[in-house]
Amino acid sequence: MGSKMSDILNEAVVVLNEKLEGADFSGTAKFVVEGEGAIFIDGDGAQVSDHDADVTLSADADTFSSILNGETNPTSAFMTGKLTVDGDMGIAMQLASALA
Repeated sequence: MGSKMSDILNEAVVVLNEKLEGADFSGTAKFVVEGEGAIFIDGDGAQVSDHDADVTLSADADTFSSILNGETNPTSAFMTGKLTVDGDMGIAMQLASALA
């Protein structure tokens, strides 16, 4: 694992925790970033981990980064096939609104 890879995930965890602070997110979700690894999210926040979750969202690093920095809406990324969702769609929508 090069340092660049973990940087993407570590920076994402910081951003996700900021966005999730005070958000009402009750499920569990996992972001799988192609070629990078996975981030697990629950009511306590985000961490670099590959736990089982209610929903798994998968995207490449570019898409993931643009969702995190607000350039890409998670719903439109899903509609255009850049983001795949496997599992509980309700939890995915809850996460998307928490990140908005």
